[in-house]
Amino acid sequence: MAKKKTKDKPASGNQSQQTRLWLMFPPKLITTPVVWQLAKKFPVITNVRQASVTDEIGIVSLELEGKRADIKASIKWLEKMGIKVEPVEINVIES
Repeated sequence: MAKKKTKDKPASGNQSQQTRLWLMFPPKLITTPVVWQLAKKFPVITNVRQASVTDEIGIVSLELEGKRADIKASIKWLEKMGIKVEPVEINVIES
């Protein structure tokens, strides 16, 4: 039986959770160390899962781990920087 599951762990205030996101960088931010800045600015663990960068666009699959409020603040900051943020849908097949 196939089940659709996301990697997000349910979390309340102080519990840790993991979220995978697609980040689409505009050309002006491709050479900016945004992931590093994010990790310095917010108490979250960043893990680059996949990336494709050209002169025109940067696409990064980023895993964030931390408190829900910190992850939400991180996403808001990324969007304010001009980065498009989308959740990653993960399909898990269980037998």
